[in-house]
Amino acid sequence: MKKLQRERFALCLFSFVFPAVAFFCTGCGIISVLGTPTNYEREIPAEYDLAERAERKILVLVYQPGWLKAATNLRYYLTEAIRKNLMKKVKLAPDYLVAYNELSAFRSGRDDFSLLSPVEVSAALDADMVLFVTVEDYRLNEVTEIGYYKGFLDVQTVLLETETGRKLWPESSKSKSIKVGFEFEAGGREAAVRRLAAACAYCAVRYFYDCPKNKFKIADERTDFSWESWSK
Repeated sequence: MKKLQRERFALCLFSFVFPAVAFFCTGCGIISVLGTPTNYEREIPAEYDLAERAERKILVLVYQPGWLKAATNLRYYLTEAIRKNLMKKVKLAPDYLVAYNELSAFRSGRDDFSLLSPVEVSAALDADMVLFVTVEDYRLNEVTEIGYYKGFLDVQTVLLETETGRKLWPESSKSKSIKVGFEFEAGGREAAVRRLAAACAYCAVRYFYDCPKNKFKIADERTDFSWESWSK
């Protein structure tokens, strides 16, 4: 009789202990999984965190060489796209970004504007930093047979401190190269330019905040691709 009771006791103990141990182990596994960032949660750290300097005024200055002719105002679209991304992605307040019309008025009022350095322009507009963007290449071709556009934009970007002229970003090179492009845009010339500007702006601003890993690369980016086969 006692033997039977002992066997029943052992069986009950096993029935309780085993599920408890299994639950504990499974729970640890669940906690471990929950504590591990998924692909959607992983972030690429900012190369230069502008959010930490949110109260320093920034000028976005786009330099477009005289030989580079654009039927639409590429400089305007690119400047505005970068400003919008800085507000949306980095959460910078509009008051800490020099407005394009303020820059345009200053440019129009200075006969020697082309002789001024980026930091001189920035100082004149009371900005603490200047994000200087140089357009290296811009191509927009219309395929008249079916009425769509193909485009390409290549820029160099650098962030400078106004007071000292010191380069703040990037650390690893003289400037950051950004190339974007597409083979098909059916919305017309202006839509094509806006698309180039938006893609370029996104690729520039992503280095100034902790960007989600799955959103770091975009479809129109061409930085890692060869465009030697471009048909002019």
